Amino acid sequence: MTWFLDNFSHIRDLALTHLWLSIVPVVLGFVIAVPVGWWAQRHSRWRALVLGSGGILYSLPSLPLLVILPGILGTSFLDPVNVVVVLTLYAVALLVRTAADAFAQLPPDVLDAATANGHSGLQRVVRVELPLAGPVLLAGVRVVSVSTVSLVTVGAIIGVTNLGSLFTDGFRRDFTTEIVIGVLAVVAIALLLDGLWVLLGRILLPWSTKTGRAA
Repeated sequence: MTWFLDNFSHIRDLALTHLWLSIVPVVLGFVIAVPVGWWAQRHSRWRALVLGSGGILYSLPSLPLLVILPGILGTSFLDPVNVVVVLTLYAVALLVRTAADAFAQLPPDVLDAATANGHSGLQRVVRVELPLAGPVLLAGVRVVSVSTVSLVTVGAIIGVTNLGSLFTDGFRRDFTTEIVIGVLAVVAIALLLDGLWVLLGRILLPWSTKTGRAA
């Protein structure tokens, strides 16, 4: 406890950096993956290829990617952008499948009714398909969020500062307290973000909460 209080400002700064490195990839991944998943669901011939590519992408180890990317992007090894890009790729890989499944489960009669009521293609997507797919998409975001918070710590191995730095420094100094505080802080960040996604879902998708209670 004494070490925590003495180093509170340092841990707070690491936590804020960790939070930023976690939120940005999830948001970017969602923005990229939803239209790709929607498109894949509408084109059955390409669906298997798109979803399979996502699986291959997610299987790539993060550490080699973090070493290779600076040469591709022209960034330095310590640039946080490398971590954001790698984690965005992982988020897209996971959320594309979630998005395709979410849009695939929409009732055809509801979509036909929306078209019959005069909705254009874009209006049907925005006003009908996205709201109906919202609960499944939100569930996918929550899973990706927890995964991303954990993966951010890998960046500390190559020197990108975040809460993972408490792990690497604690192991280097054989100081268990620092490692334990790092673990607890990462868990706290994951719970905080999950709570934020749930709150955002209740604000943007209030009908999904009512449906869950009724069931």
